[in-house]
Amino acid sequence: MSVAAGTLDHADAWQPAVNPWIIAVAVTLATFMEVLDTSIANVALPHIAGSLSAGQDESTWVLTSYLVSNAIVLPLSGWLSSIVGRKNFYMGCVALFTISSFLCGLAPNLAVLIICRVLQGAGGGGLQPSEQAILADTFPPAKRGMAFAVYGVAVVTAPAIGPTLGGWITDNFTWRWIFFINIPVGIVSLLLTSRLIQDPPYLRRRKLSETKIDYVGLGFVALGLGTLQIVLDKGQRDDWFESHFILILSIVAAASLIFVVFWEWRHKDPIIDLHLFRDRTFGVSNLLMFMLGFALLGSTLLLPLFMQTMLGYTAEQAGLALMPGGFTIMLLLPLVGFLLSRYSPRWLLLFGLVVLSFSLFHMTNFDLQVDFRTAVLARVIQAVGMAFLFVPINTAAYAFLPRAKNNAASGLMNLARNIGGSVGISVVTTLLDRRTQAHTTDLVSHISASNPAFRSTLQGATRAMQAHGASAAHATQQAYALVQSTVQRQATMLAYIDCFWLLGVAIMAMIPMVFLMKKSRPGGAIAVH
Repeated sequence: MSVAAGTLDHADAWQPAVNPWIIAVAVTLATFMEVLDTSIANVALPHIAGSLSAGQDESTWVLTSYLVSNAIVLPLSGWLSSIVGRKNFYMGCVALFTISSFLCGLAPNLAVLIICRVLQGAGGGGLQPSEQAILADTFPPAKRGMAFAVYGVAVVTAPAIGPTLGGWITDNFTWRWIFFINIPVGIVSLLLTSRLIQDPPYLRRRKLSETKIDYVGLGFVALGLGTLQIVLDKGQRDDWFESHFILILSIVAAASLIFVVFWEWRHKDPIIDLHLFRDRTFGVSNLLMFMLGFALLGSTLLLPLFMQTMLGYTAEQAGLALMPGGFTIMLLLPLVGFLLSRYSPRWLLLFGLVVLSFSLFHMTNFDLQVDFRTAVLARVIQAVGMAFLFVPINTAAYAFLPRAKNNAASGLMNLARNIGGSVGISVVTTLLDRRTQAHTTDLVSHISASNPAFRSTLQGATRAMQAHGASAAHATQQAYALVQSTVQRQATMLAYIDCFWLLGVAIMAMIPMVFLMKKSRPGGAIAVH
């Protein structure tokens, strides 16, 4: 016991050779670049398809290929770091991401671009977990809240900035520059990392010759997560289980991931350390991180789409409506980090969940006449809730884990957020489509010649068309078309409300989960074991 205590004290006493905050900024730089790249290419797809003579459906593999390789590498990052060393692994990921970004920008055809995006996703997949583990080791528990606040600025604001920045670059330059902009950032990140970061003494590298690689686990992790990501990304486009392709991939994904759980749990040297979930605080933190990704990316997709399709905003105006929310998160995250040194993470999580669910329920009051200010305010309220969730979730996740497990834990936490985001996007796009159809059917059932309101509307529209020079027959046709368009817009508006309501309920359902977490004192000190 005394030897173990001495080892722990020595580990906790270790400090990096340079100021920890310089390290935090250095590693956050590459992570911001990687998270930005997950969303920046979305708006450029039509330009990419036209430039490379590809169909719209074919071009979506530019996004899917990145997400698949990214999802596979995320949970493996801890295992890979233990073999090559975390600093070497992190620098390798930055280098691979930067080089593949350059190759993406030079791609002469779609096939080459997809291959380069697979490499880019593989490099990007190791950045977030490595940074999170570096921050957890660099900062003592009492200061982790502030450190994760710096990391949170990159992870939470980048998805909101990506589409707007991608649209601006594509409109003013060419789609190839959405990849070329990563090159200087990657070079600076490599230079800073090589000079500033070092592996702690308790992070021992395993010799590859002495390591029995779990090829079975590695293969099934890649197969399960890869097929799952394809299903989530293309399911709605292919009408889910009506497509044999999606159905087969769903079965493969489910069978592979179930096998992985049983195999990795019993393996002596697992690729993914599932035993971390024995700590209920870590398990609940993963669930909350999954739901944060679900709400963050689900709403980040819905709001710009709503403003552009229903309110007639341009892509730039929709981006400007989201921007104050990003600034709100940037301003609040340092405050949240400070509050974590004064209050238990559980209280901040409760506040964040309540505010986030309130903001989503508030959005159910939107209508087709909602103004710009109201949309901005709704996003700002939502940003307040997210700011009070991201940092406390990460801080609580590491509170009861030994430092040697930080690498493995960070991979699982980031996988939870990424998969949650993919599920959120799939759910809201599917719900939006299905609920629009349902509301259209319901509204059309009220349109009949016996309905006085319908007759009055039709007659008024017909007279208005005739006043503008249309013939009686043509005016009647235009009036019917106007009514049909109005019904479709109202049905779509109701579908958006249903989506916001679902997200609000999902977040509110997480409130009881907070009480399952172990109590910890402010600053990360453990109060209850």
